[in-house]
Amino acid sequence: MTASAGTLLTASELTVAYSQGAVSPVEATKAALDAIERRDGDINAYCLVDPDHALALAKASEERWREGNPIGWLDGVPASIKDMFLTAGWPTLRGSLCVDPDQRWEVDSPVMARMREAGLVMLGKNTTPELGWKATTDSRVTGITRNPYDTSKTAGGSSGGSAAAVAAGMGELSVGTDAGGSVRIPGSFCGVVGFKPTYGRIPLYPASPFGALAHAGPMARSVDDIALFMDILAMRDHRDPTALAPLTASYREAVHRDVRGLNVAYSADFGYIDVDPEIADLTSRTVHTLQEAGLVIENADPGFDDPADTFELLWYTGAAKWLNTFPEGAEEKIDRGLVTAWREGLTYSAMDWLAADQSRRELGILMGEFHNRYDVLITPMMPIRPFEAGHDVPPGGPYTKWWEWTRFSYPFNLTQQPAISVPIGFTSDGLPAGLQIVGPRHSDDLVLAVARLVQEVQPWRMDIPAGEAR
Repeated sequence: MTASAGTLLTASELTVAYSQGAVSPVEATKAALDAIERRDGDINAYCLVDPDHALALAKASEERWREGNPIGWLDGVPASIKDMFLTAGWPTLRGSLCVDPDQRWEVDSPVMARMREAGLVMLGKNTTPELGWKATTDSRVTGITRNPYDTSKTAGGSSGGSAAAVAAGMGELSVGTDAGGSVRIPGSFCGVVGFKPTYGRIPLYPASPFGALAHAGPMARSVDDIALFMDILAMRDHRDPTALAPLTASYREAVHRDVRGLNVAYSADFGYIDVDPEIADLTSRTVHTLQEAGLVIENADPGFDDPADTFELLWYTGAAKWLNTFPEGAEEKIDRGLVTAWREGLTYSAMDWLAADQSRRELGILMGEFHNRYDVLITPMMPIRPFEAGHDVPPGGPYTKWWEWTRFSYPFNLTQQPAISVPIGFTSDGLPAGLQIVGPRHSDDLVLAVARLVQEVQPWRMDIPAGEAR
């Protein structure tokens, strides 16, 4: 929904408009559906759209607002969900030709159940690479998902459909999954906020084969929207035995806490990452602005070597565990890169996995000690800008695996810490860049509050991206 020509409303602004009678949920839903009709042919953020269902939900919400009895803070907000989450009444193909769409789809994941209960208007489901296995978004099922700011570029992944939808005005909110950066990477590439909360904060069902790496995370146009959304998504669900205890406070209130005076570490490159000079400059300038705003910032690397080997083993074995459930002959239908991961995962032993899991735990201990000295860590979100769509790695570059160009993200899946990507501006070719804020485990409220300070001292407005290929 637009506030004026070319400017997108946030979910928070939209519900204020609902309460004032300036906009109705039906109008907002029609605007989102119209944006999908106009733009998604080029972007390909949706693999399923259900206009009749969405409008029925919007009409019910409109009646609640008219009677002064909305379900909650986000009642009637148009939203979508990544096609990794079970959704009753809609197929969940997970980007794979090996999943039969013609079966009974009767179960809601915890995320979908909470969104329904909160009165969100569900527009449809967002694209994902097969099984969400990589940091770009394309599959044999849905094709290539593209960046709303330049459709020749990737939206990132694996939650690229969710990020692109929010960025392009095709719904105000979405939820993705993040087992190696899959919410934060496309959040940065598409210029939206992407939050990976502490492991277990948002319940998951069924359990992810990627185990301790796997988080669900909201995506939105503002930090305030993320906080409101977290109050919904973090509610308990008995189907996840690893879920954290119920919340004792509200994120929508905690996000406004005063964080000036916090001790902050700023690592420009972890000591081993090559960062695009323009992204490095945007990040450095934002850090300087935060310092002027009252954060006590010190240059400090966390002190770990690249944990890529640990991540790779846990990732490959998770993929192999999942793919072993696929029917005989499935290999011919599967993404070639995922087949490689499957085969590699089968070469590891239980002792190999336990050793990698121990390394993961040791990294968590190291970061716990680091956060005894620093309340949060700030880094660039991505070392590179969005590259040509349809490729797993930037063409012509030094990378052969997707995690080689996402080195700021996956360490914090290994440690299970909360981490958020916040927009900080654009490169000279008009592509978004993001800043990452990482906190100790269970400090989701603190990470959100620092992110909101970024939004306050260096505000951005979500303008509808033109989207033409440059």
